[in-house]
Amino acid sequence: MFSHVMVGVSDIEAAKQFYDAVFGTLGIGPGVDNKGRYFYLSPAGAFAITIPIDGKPATYGNGTTTGFRVESAEQADAWHAAGVANGGVAIEGPPGVRENGMYLAYLRDPDGNKICAVCPPS
Repeated sequence: MFSHVMVGVSDIEAAKQFYDAVFGTLGIGPGVDNKGRYFYLSPAGAFAITIPIDGKPATYGNGTTTGFRVESAEQADAWHAAGVANGGVAIEGPPGVRENGMYLAYLRDPDGNKICAVCPPS
């Protein structure tokens, strides 16, 4: 359904360091520069970061979460640890199995965007 998701950031290089680290744990290469924006490409679509083009401050969506599918709990844990080590903030408890049977790991990126690693039940 989606071709890409893009979020606004206030410091493009700090955000790139964060997303290079978390996506690296998923086997996705470093962000590709496109006119000062960075795109993370996968066979399933793209995720991008940008300084807002309207010149206003970047803000996160209240109630918005972008989820990234992972293959295992171990991969979710590595994703989470890489995020925390690169300026992210752990939220909603530690990574683990939730009531719905999915293994989830939540972070806020350095700008407050809420992201989640999702491993469906096996």
